[in-house]
Amino acid sequence: MTSIATVLFNGVAYGMLLFIMSVGLSVTLGMMNFVNLAQASFSMFGGYIVVLVVQRLGLPFLVSLPIAFIIVGLFSIVIERLVFRHFYGTDDLTQVLLTIGLVFMSISTASYFFGGTYQRIDMPAWLSGQRDIFGLTLERYRIFIVVSGAILSLVLILGLERTKLGGMVRACVDNPRAANGCGLNTQMIFAVTFAIGGGLAGLGGALSANLLGIDPNFPLRYLVYLLIIVSVGGMGTIGGTLIAAVTLGVADVAGKYYFPSFGGFVIYAITIAVMLWRPRGLLGRTA
Repeated sequence: MTSIATVLFNGVAYGMLLFIMSVGLSVTLGMMNFVNLAQASFSMFGGYIVVLVVQRLGLPFLVSLPIAFIIVGLFSIVIERLVFRHFYGTDDLTQVLLTIGLVFMSISTASYFFGGTYQRIDMPAWLSGQRDIFGLTLERYRIFIVVSGAILSLVLILGLERTKLGGMVRACVDNPRAANGCGLNTQMIFAVTFAIGGGLAGLGGALSANLLGIDPNFPLRYLVYLLIIVSVGGMGTIGGTLIAAVTLGVADVAGKYYFPSFGGFVIYAITIAVMLWRPRGLLGRTA
């Protein structure tokens, strides 16, 4: 029988995947005031890139991860320059309709090229199987995800929230003319921000391919989860996104394991409770 500690660890690993996929959405929503629901499609794109790189080209799994990050990041810049930048400053409904349309376009594209079945990835031997740690039998791949997520979250907090980049992005959002007058290249800053957010979504999808499976319906399955995490954690805050993702990941895994009949209800109950308590999220900034 699975121990409580093992269930909690699996929930943390699941939460780390959700964090990597959702943190870019938190940045674009909180810092750039743009509702990018296509973030889930970027994650699916990263998953398919890993499938192609590992299964078709035969490259190592670790090599496929930065490739997914870079390709999806570059692709997000293209989408931002060609489409998104024309909708900055528009109302939320317009942005939602635009990006949800891109989601359905991505689903159709993935179905055309890859079919409707789940894609398989052969993991290296050192990431397969289980390992005993402190008396617990844990899957090696989940350990890898937890360690990778912890390192990435630390890099993001120190690299984005503690540097000038986040301040420059908010300055460009609050008053683009003043930011341009101060010498800031607003278009370049927005493009770089989207590239980072899109690349992280692609990396999250790449890491999810083995654990969650990649198929054309991936964006629809996890879009709601990403929105919940951003709302609960607070838009524009990486630390809040991490706390929300891990909490909801543990709640979802534990709820579905111990209460299979209504386990999916748990995360929505937590979301409603947090929103009633703190409408801006756990660490959301005051407008």
